[in-house]
Amino acid sequence: MHDTARGIVELARPGNCVAAAVLTGTGAFVAGIDAAVGPTAVAMVVTAVAVAAGNAINDYFDREIDAINRPDRPIPRGAVSPRGALAVSAGWFALAVALAALLPPLSIVIAAVNLVALVTYTTVFKGTPGLGNVLVSYLVGSTFLFGGAAVGRPTAVVVLALLAGLSTFVREVIKDVEDIAGDRKEGLSTLPIAIGERRALWLAAVALGVAVAVSPVPYLTGTFGRIYLVGVAAADAVMLFACYESFDDPATAQRRFKYGTFLATVAFVAGRAVVLV
Repeated sequence: MHDTARGIVELARPGNCVAAAVLTGTGAFVAGIDAAVGPTAVAMVVTAVAVAAGNAINDYFDREIDAINRPDRPIPRGAVSPRGALAVSAGWFALAVALAALLPPLSIVIAAVNLVALVTYTTVFKGTPGLGNVLVSYLVGSTFLFGGAAVGRPTAVVVLALLAGLSTFVREVIKDVEDIAGDRKEGLSTLPIAIGERRALWLAAVALGVAVAVSPVPYLTGTFGRIYLVGVAAADAVMLFACYESFDDPATAQRRFKYGTFLATVAFVAGRAVVLV
């Protein structure tokens, strides 16, 4: 029983849920509406619950691949049955939909599109070269848009959504290189399998180069203060090094890349806070 409860929590990937919720909160904060605490909180909870649902259904459909790549996950190790994971995912999806109904119309539209995207990613696009990576990148970038929409200013965070999407694409490609053995055995055609590992990583490097080039824009437009430049420069450096490292050690690079995205989020918040002070 204890392992089952633990397995259900692990299905959600709490760290990912919190990180996604923080991005939504960041989007709302950057949009500049200080008084909209209620909508921001609801949007953050919706994001966290939706990510939990998406992770659970992903584990359901990936259970055979995870038996090779991630045998310690709840379904492969027997903590949660496949049917149980599907039921948990459905419950979380239902909760996310119910909470999203409390938000403005555009937020509801974004939430609806994202919930469909979460399901179709796992069932249709995950094994499609490049398209699965692009879809996940959109989902991460849209967390900023969702936060901005929750407080009525989605256009204020479009650049941040683009930066988040590009950096996520890079991390997803590196992760596909890391998982190539299990994906190939299951007959999936991910980007590294379709075009080769090094070509996929070079494509990721180009995407990261675009993100790094665009990263000063929020400062140049006056959205963020100078401290943002310092923070985003550190984040860019970490992500660039991780991208370089991915050619030799994709597993370590993928984990290091997460630190870079965390630093970027801190830079967004600190940069906006300085402007508001």
